[in-house]
Formats: sequence, C-alpha cells, structure tokens
Amino acid sequence: ARAETVLDAAYDAGVRWFDCARSYGESESFVGGWLEKRGHAAEDVSVSSKWGYRYTAGWRVDTGGDPHEVKDHSPAHLASQWPETDAFIGAHVRLYQVHSATFESGILENVAAHAALAALRDEKGWALGLSVSSPAQGDVVAKALALEVDGKRLFDAVQATYNVLEQAPGPALQAAFDAGATI
Repeated sequence: ARAETVLDAAYDAGVRWFDCARSYGESESFVGGWLEKRGHAAEDVSVSSKWGYRYTAGWRVDTGGDPHEVKDHSPAHLASQWPETDAFIGAHVRLYQVHSATFESGILENVAAHAALAALRDEKGWALGLSVSSPAQGDVVAKALALEVDGKRLFDAVQATYNVLEQAPGPALQAAFDAGATI
C-alpha cells in the first residue's frame, strides 16, 4: 500500500518514467501492480528495468553475512530474468539494461549474451542499455558502445554515476551522446 501511495504521488507530480530492476526487491511487482490497478496505458507511462543481479535477501536486513544480491551476467540468467520482467511490466518497458556492467562481469566479451540481448531487442522492441558505476565506468561505456551484433550497435543507452563528486566518465558519456546513445 505504501508503494502505491508513493507511486501515486510521483505520477501526480508528473513522473511518467519509472526505473526498476530484478534486484530491487519487488520493484517490478509493485510498479506493475500499480500500473494495472490505476489503468495506466503503456503509451502513457514508461518503465526501464535491469537484469543481471538476483535478489537473495528476501527483505531481511540481516542476512547472516550472505549477500543481498548476486551478480550474474550469463545468457542463462538473462533467459531466466527477462520473462519475469515481461510478466510484471512488459507492455510498459521501453529500456532494458545490463545492471552494473563491468569488465570483471564478463558481459562485454560474452558473445552469446550479446546475441541473446539483440534477439530480445528485436523480439520485444525494447531499447537496450547498461548501467555503470565502477571507477572504470568511462572505459566500460566506451567498450560497450563499440559492441555490435549483425552490424548494429548493441546498446542504445547508458545509465552512469555522474555528479558533482564523480565526473570521470564525462568524456565517455559525451562521446556516447554524440554517437546517438541516450544518457
């Protein structure tokens, strides 16, 4: 009920784009349920979501030292997560992103994951993006935007950490914008 109150206030204030992720607890369920209850049409409200982390905390603050979420950028994990996103918010999804892409996660070299993402884009019509937040995020963005599948750039958008204290990815974000990516 509290989630719906917050979503109603955001909508009343003019917000028409909501950001979710498979690892944000039950965000897709909350947003999807709210969209359905309020009758907000897909052409009136947009949602972005992210895949690549599995939420494991089950609403527990103390997990006994176990992680709250586990990163997995494998094609198998993508195949298990995108149908869940589609079930909760599919008609409203405009952007589907790799959650926290890094060099270490292997997503930038995983050709099978690239092919699966491109097929998903073609099948569902979702734009593809990646979120980045590591100290190397500028380099990750540059590498990601050079990736192509069948001659077409794989990623359409970048969500980066950029603020008064963190401006290192600025040149890479500008280059991405200049190349037509949404920032």
